[in-house]
Formats: sequence, structure tokens, C-alpha cells
Amino acid sequence: MPNDDTSKVPLSDRFVIDRRDFLNGVAIAVGASFCPVHGAHAADSGPDPSPYDPLLARGITQEDAQYYPPALEGMRGSHPGSFETAHEVRDEKHWRDFRDVSDTGEHYDLVVVGGGISGLAAAYFFRKSNPRARILILDNHDDFGGHAKRNEFETGRRLLLGYGGTQSIEAPSRYSPVAKALLKDIGIYPKRFYEYYDRSYYERFNTLPGIFFDRKTFGVDRLIKGSLPTSTTGSMLDNFTPFSSPECIAQMPISPQARADLHRLCYRSVDYMPEVPPTRRRDTLIKTSYRNYLLKYARVHPDVVKVLQQLTHDLFCVGIDAVSAEDCRNMRYPGFLGMKVTEEEHEEDTEEPYIFHFPDGNASVARLLVRALIPDAMPGHSMEDVVMAKADYPALDRSTNSTRIRLNCTAVAARHVGAPSNAKEVDVFYVYSGRTYKVRASGCIMACYNCMVPYLCPEMPEQQKAALSYSVKEPLVYTNVQLRNWRAFHKLGVHEMYLPGAYFSMITLDYPVSIGAYKFPASPDDACVLHLQRTPCKPGLSNKDQYRAGRWELYTTPFPVFEEHIRDLLERILSPGGFNSARDIEAITVNRWPHGYAYEYNQLFEPLDRPASERPCVIGRQPFGRITIANSDSGGAAYTDVAIDQGHRAAVELAARMAGAVPQSVE
Repeated sequence: MPNDDTSKVPLSDRFVIDRRDFLNGVAIAVGASFCPVHGAHAADSGPDPSPYDPLLARGITQEDAQYYPPALEGMRGSHPGSFETAHEVRDEKHWRDFRDVSDTGEHYDLVVVGGGISGLAAAYFFRKSNPRARILILDNHDDFGGHAKRNEFETGRRLLLGYGGTQSIEAPSRYSPVAKALLKDIGIYPKRFYEYYDRSYYERFNTLPGIFFDRKTFGVDRLIKGSLPTSTTGSMLDNFTPFSSPECIAQMPISPQARADLHRLCYRSVDYMPEVPPTRRRDTLIKTSYRNYLLKYARVHPDVVKVLQQLTHDLFCVGIDAVSAEDCRNMRYPGFLGMKVTEEEHEEDTEEPYIFHFPDGNASVARLLVRALIPDAMPGHSMEDVVMAKADYPALDRSTNSTRIRLNCTAVAARHVGAPSNAKEVDVFYVYSGRTYKVRASGCIMACYNCMVPYLCPEMPEQQKAALSYSVKEPLVYTNVQLRNWRAFHKLGVHEMYLPGAYFSMITLDYPVSIGAYKFPASPDDACVLHLQRTPCKPGLSNKDQYRAGRWELYTTPFPVFEEHIRDLLERILSPGGFNSARDIEAITVNRWPHGYAYEYNQLFEPLDRPASERPCVIGRQPFGRITIANSDSGGAAYTDVAIDQGHRAAVELAARMAGAVPQSVE
């Protein structure tokens, strides 16, 4: 993998600025005076610190007060140092003989592998049923929360927050009773966001969504203002509606025929499938990509496809070539006004505004779970004060805690002590700074990626390992840029943009949320956080092959490449509004997620009518002796409530097995 240290990589003179200390790609080691075995690390003659690991090189570890990952900039998300050991496990390099293992001598009631929302929730539910339980949570990253990543920026005496992953609590009224109860237990009351989210903020500044056509794809750089304000019932740009006005279409740098075709799709009630009976249309649309529907049935100019190609990136992490026309019809994309389809019956869903957003996204959910598990690590007592609370990382792994969180530790194996069918204990092996350690537990919950579980538990039945390996996580990049102000956006009259052909597919000023002591910027003169999203697609391949190719791209793209794209793109879009990247960009954090969203079944490529019991995620999550499986992968959906529900299921299954309530047989 590439070295992501940018200190030795010159950028062109156009992009050189006096930057703050970008600690790119840090892999901070867990400290250990609180754990005798870890304390021995200082004396180990192990590998030298990696060259991209500036904090470890300076001797800053988790036990030190200076250890504070949320404030790090540069390459975050799956940062260098967080994935290399897992790749060695995958490649079966040297973790199988376990001849050089240090036994920590620790015994826990539960070891959780993975400190994301699902793993934290699993620990919470397990301890709720057994308040005296001793729990260890292992995570390979330098911070807890998994994809619920918190990015902090400072400007003067103000703190700015960004979400580096999991964005919002979507439709909380539809959460399961278990997930609703958890939110309440940790102090989250979603209705309060109606007060905290300022839904008229951007309207007061007369800004609208915009669409930017880039010169590489369309021959010219052109920003066009939309005609409708942002919908609050979905994501920031949830469909093409803001850009469908005749005035907007007329300005698009596409062929006259394409403009006419796009206008037809948006405004004319045309049945493009007259030869297909309404009873068969839904099945036909399911097995036809939206791209092919536009070209084959609606017979549009190819420029129309270029305009709409990246609309689905946000939800599906692929373009319209790998998303069914039926999915796009349900999202009210252009081209279906005259379509008569025999619909399936669905329960009525209560539509809720998309406002349930902490300034750091669902990192606050993870932080509130940590507060419930280890109160000393997260000061405060409410959902309002957690936003500004500074986590005490040294407190996470103290020996006096009943629950401990040990960061920068990659699990490499979990093996039953005895036959899985009747074992009472599990040995969990993990690697810290190149050394292998072992802890023992009465049970283990795998809350890591499904694709890693077969490598960690090779004794599992082959059918179960195959089911766990079925899903291919969806790669994406969430980038946060600290801006000196957002005057250029205000002058141009936009606050978010869809970019149909550019390196990033979406650019948005952050959600206007003020909660507790955290205040959203009062005006365009104030510093702010800008969010950019990239999905590294490879159009023409199947969805899974696009995810695999995109993952490789992310692993092999160093930070300077992202930075140059960011600066170049923002200059081209915003310079007419007075923007200058060298002056106005104060910090950049790239949250790279090669293993991003949980895999969701794509009806264009696979059957969705099979019984739930035959779905790979259901087969894969079956208990294996005293090992159970959590994470959103095991629910087949990339949502916070799914992560919570799967954590609950895994905790209940394990507690039942430990209590002897179910046969100790391998399923």
C-alpha cells in the first residue's frame, strides 16, 4: 500500500499553502500502563514505527493526554495502520501458527471485535442483561465509532465539527422498539432536532441547490442554480427535481437533442414501454438498469445519461448503469410520468424530514454509547452536551473499568477452547504494533466486517463462511474541508451541488444544526465545514466488481491526489464568487472508506424473492458455538438502526448460549 505521508510530496505551486500540521495517515498505537502486557511494548524489540505514524514516532500513545484522534486531519477513515494486519490475515501470511503469542492473562465475560455502533450496542445490551460483566472491545482503528467518525476543526476559539462517516438518524419513528429504546436509554430524543435543525437557514440567505458541469465531461465548466430549495425529506440532493425546470435544462452544456429529451423525461407523460403489460412492467424494470431504460425504451441522447449518471452515487455507491430502473422510478427520477405499473402492496411509511443530524453525524451516537459503558471517558449527561464533550481516551482502557475499549488492536483469530459444540471459553488473538496477544473470554461477538469473519474463525462451517463472504462492502470517500467563510457560495447563490461528471459527485455546506453549546455559523462571513463525497465507480461492471475496483483505487490513492482534486475543483466552481483555495481553505480531512456501506442486495443483479432464511446475511450470522455476529452487514442494510438491532440480536444469542438456554450445537 502507498505511503500516505504528504510532507515529502510536492504539490504544484498553485496548491502550495502554509498548512497546519497535517498528520496524514496516522496509526496511533494503544498505550499500556493500564494493561501490564501492553506496558511491555516499550521494551519490545518489535518493528520500528511506520514512517506515516508521526504520533507513535513521538511516543504519543492512547494513555497520553495528547492522544486525540478526532482532531487529526489528512487521511482518515480507514487510515494507514488500520488495515494492513487484516490484509495479512486475509492473505494467510503469518498469523496461523500462533507460536509467538503473549498471553495477557486477562479473562472477560465478553470480547467484542469491532468498536463501531453495532459493537458498542452489543456490549451495551450484554451488560444490561449482566451488569457485572467484564467486557473488552477491540478495534483496529485509532478511534472508536467505526464508520461513525468525528472530525474536529478549530478556527480561532470556535470548534467546527464534521461527519466523516455515518451521517444521520434516518426516520427514527420507523426504528424497531429495541433501537428506539436504546436511543432513549443513552439520552437521544429525536423530536428535539425539530428545534435544533434550522430548516429555513439557507432560504434566508437566498441560496439554492446547484448543478456543476465539468469541462472534462461536458466540454465547459458551468455552474447552474436550481429552481427549488432542498428537500428535507431525504438526503441533501435526493433526486433530480431541483434541476428539472425548463430554465435550468436550457442552460445545460449538452446537445440540443439531449436538452429536448431531458425536458421530455421531466414533463411529458409518455408510456415508454407500451408493449409490456402493466403486470409485467415491474419485473422488467427490476431487471433493466436505469441507464438502459433511458437508452433502450426512452431513446434519449447519450448526453442525458451523462447528466444523470451519478445521481445514484449517494445511496448505491454506483451509477445508474448498475441500479435498476425500478429503484429509480421509486425515487422519482425523470422518465416515469406516463408509466403505469401494477404495484405491490406496501405498508404506508410515515414520511419524516431528514433533520435528525448531530454536527458530527452519528459519531455522537457512538459517543453516547461510550458514555453509557465508560462514564469517565465521556463527560456530561445529555445529548446536547455530548456534542462539545472532549473524550478522555486514556480512560477507555483502564483496568478498573468493567468495560474497556482497546484501540489500534486488530483481531486475527477467535478460537474455541475445545470443541465449538460444548466449549465454555473462546481465545481471541489480536495484533498490536506487530506483536500478537491473547485474551480469553466466556464469549465473543464479531462486530467487524462480515468478510473478515471467515478468516478469524476458520473452523466455521463452509456454508456459513461462504455466506459471510457473499457481501462486498461499498467503497466511498467523505471529505470535510474547513473554509475561512462561505461568501463565495452566498455570492453564487448555492449551498450544495450535484456534479454529474466530476471527481466528487456531491458538494454540500453542512447541515444547519445548533445544539447545546455548539452553534452553526451565523452568516456567510463565518468559518464553516464543506462536505464532498466521492464514490469510486467503474461503470460497465457489475455492482460487486465496481466495489472491488473502487476499493483498490482508494487504497492506492495518496492524500495529495485528493487534495489536488479538491483545490482544483473548488477553484473552478467558486472563483467567480471570489474564492481562492490558498487563502480560503484552512484544513482538509479525507475520510477514506474502502469498506464503506454495508452491502445491500441489488435487485438488478440478484434475486430478492427468496425466503429471508436463505439470504446470505441470515445464513452468515448464525451463532457458532460461543461466537455470535453483529454489524450492519449481518442485517444487509447500511443504517444505524440495523447496526443496533444486529448488536442486540448477537448479544441475546450469546447470553442464551452462555446460560445454556439453547443447545451448544454448531448451526
